[in-house]
Amino acid sequence: MRLLKDVNIDFLGKRKIAAVSSGVVILAGLLSLLIKGGPALAIDFTGGTLAQIRFSTPVDVGEIRDRLLDYGFNRPSIQQFGSEEEIIVRVPVEQISEDFTDQLLAALQDLPLTEDNPRRLESVGPKIGGELRGKVLKSVLFALLGILIYISLRFDRYYALGAVAALAHDVLITLGVFSILNLELDLAIVAAFLTIVGYSLNDTIVVFDRIRENVKIHRKSDFFATVNRSVNQTLNRTIITSFTTFIVVFVLYLIGGEVIKYFAFALIVGVLVGTYSSIYVASPLMASLEVRAQARSGK
Repeated sequence: MRLLKDVNIDFLGKRKIAAVSSGVVILAGLLSLLIKGGPALAIDFTGGTLAQIRFSTPVDVGEIRDRLLDYGFNRPSIQQFGSEEEIIVRVPVEQISEDFTDQLLAALQDLPLTEDNPRRLESVGPKIGGELRGKVLKSVLFALLGILIYISLRFDRYYALGAVAALAHDVLITLGVFSILNLELDLAIVAAFLTIVGYSLNDTIVVFDRIRENVKIHRKSDFFATVNRSVNQTLNRTIITSFTTFIVVFVLYLIGGEVIKYFAFALIVGVLVGTYSSIYVASPLMASLEVRAQARSGK
């Protein structure tokens, strides 16, 4: 199946514009993270207690917050969950106690609670939360290191640097979007980040394979022209793969429910950014490094 035929877009000719655009988006995300003191972490990483409460009629989040404050809960976080009749209550780790559920339901006893409350109750201690943060950071760093080694062996170090730069680009932009939208990061979102890394890498490797083939065929051609030709030749595959993947994760976002909504949202951002980076980040950066290396060696 071919949607595009005889495509000849000068992708590398626009590499400087793409670099500036990516830099602006990444900078906006980093500024958001700096202003907010880092990403908004869920109780998976900070520790605390989460309770999902359902009511028989719509309730006002502000009223519930006031009730909890009056009842002695410190810094409660309340948000609607899927409908106006259901909420998520989060409290910091220092308020974890054996009678937390009784205290919470007592604070809300005058409201139209359903009989099956709490519908969900999760607690994470501060030590476990800290350990999870450390393990998540290590998993991401080891994944990037493994990719760097693998591509260095399969291609060369300039291909590897281009691929890892594209992966870091994708993760930073997705993280920045979550920060700007004030969305929490939990273990599911971290899993989405690692999925994005794998998806983006697969797309990049396909382009790199075509570049390596064309370099052997067109040895005397300008390297930038060869890379540009390779990106155009794989563009049809890139668009079809990205489009079909996007449809799946978009459907998950729409009808998958609140539990996986933001996991799907992270994948939506990752698919779009990953497709862009394989064309405008990995390939141009690799080509620039290769050309500079050739110039230094006098080839």
